[in-house]
Amino acid sequence: MDLSIKENYSFRELSRQIDSGYYERYMLSNKPLLPATLKSKKATGYIFLDNYVLDFLDMRSSYSEQDLRKSIITNLKDFILEIGKDFTFIGEEYRIQVGTHDYYIDLLFYHRGLSCLAAFELKVGEFKPEYIGKINVYLEALDREMKKENENPSVGVILCASKDDEIVEYALSRSLSPTMVSEYNLKLINKKLLKNKLKEYIELADNIIDDEN
Repeated sequence: MDLSIKENYSFRELSRQIDSGYYERYMLSNKPLLPATLKSKKATGYIFLDNYVLDFLDMRSSYSEQDLRKSIITNLKDFILEIGKDFTFIGEEYRIQVGTHDYYIDLLFYHRGLSCLAAFELKVGEFKPEYIGKINVYLEALDREMKKENENPSVGVILCASKDDEIVEYALSRSLSPTMVSEYNLKLINKKLLKNKLKEYIELADNIIDDEN
């Protein structure tokens, strides 16, 4: 209910978020703070999700990163609903220059709540550690060339079709840049599976608290 008020969902938008298991995905993405989040009535702060559902894209069985980007642009309103309404779209294939080389950010947004630029890199396969180095270059270029004095450092989101959490942890362990690695699904996730997974995390978190006390 707090999130519905914050995002000002219409009836159609709220129905879509319920069907996509947004609440469960939101809570699972915040699992390190799960007990406190559940108990707090002020749990309205924005977080990036571990998993995004892009069922509205209607992609073919085989597609390229360019196909994915173009489909997101075509369905930009639905994409922003999924990632959060505080995002303002700046551009696709946004050009930045580093030395004598030009680089292109797949999708560039500005997040009003975080007061920072947000670069989205789209990958059609599994996450690879080398993606971190590339997006770090993008974020450094954005901070040097575009970030205003009153804004916070830019953040990056690597959106992959799949990821191995252990590889992601290793890849990010020594990175100082604020970068997230998230999965996307092109079909709705089974809500029963999400609810069971959330229940497991809640029980695990409660057991840890009981052990500490």
